[in-house]
Amino acid sequence: MDSTLQERARATRRSLLEAAALLFAEQGYAGTSVNDISARSGRTSGAVYFHYASKEGLALAVVQHRFATWPGLAARYTDRAEPPLEKLVALSFDIAHALAEDPLARAGARLWAERDTIDAPLPDPFALWTTATTRLLAQALVAGHLTPHIRPAPTARSLVRAFFGLCTLTEALEGPTAVTVRLTDWWLLTLGSLQQRPDAAGVLGRVRARGGLLGERMGAACGE
Repeated sequence: MDSTLQERARATRRSLLEAAALLFAEQGYAGTSVNDISARSGRTSGAVYFHYASKEGLALAVVQHRFATWPGLAARYTDRAEPPLEKLVALSFDIAHALAEDPLARAGARLWAERDTIDAPLPDPFALWTTATTRLLAQALVAGHLTPHIRPAPTARSLVRAFFGLCTLTEALEGPTAVTVRLTDWWLLTLGSLQQRPDAAGVLGRVRARGGLLGERMGAACGE
């Protein structure tokens, strides 16, 4: 296949993936048909079946594509000059922002929640975040920032599950724009039980000060 045909094929796959993600996020898996995806993308149903074989194949691709890009997000928080707890908090706000505003992330989360209706095994989206959280908590423990009884691995599992539950329930009850506000409330409560010397407001303030667009979102969440 020459380069022109390869680029055309990639463009078709991208348009199908983006259209499917938007529809899955809006309507759910069961509420979306191949014809819907074809109409939204401007491609034929034949193109859907040629590139992804089935609606299940598209759902799997949406989940794999979005969660496969998240290691790059986590990699932005490897600067050892920044305290590990502050990196963890900043990472959580970036993920929450993606879940609230990125159609692919929103679709991936909704498809995972509806996985029992999909005739394809979806990858576990939480393993990466549990591993990243465990690493940051272990670093914080060694640095003396955590209370001595904290065990990084089980604590990471609890934090990741609580975080995603918070995002899911907040969106269901208040809409996606409220997620950052509720996440701020959650960290104010949670950091107090993790830190050796509790300073939740200070952690959030320093993350906001360094965060650029992230800081602006956190400032808006605090009503500033």
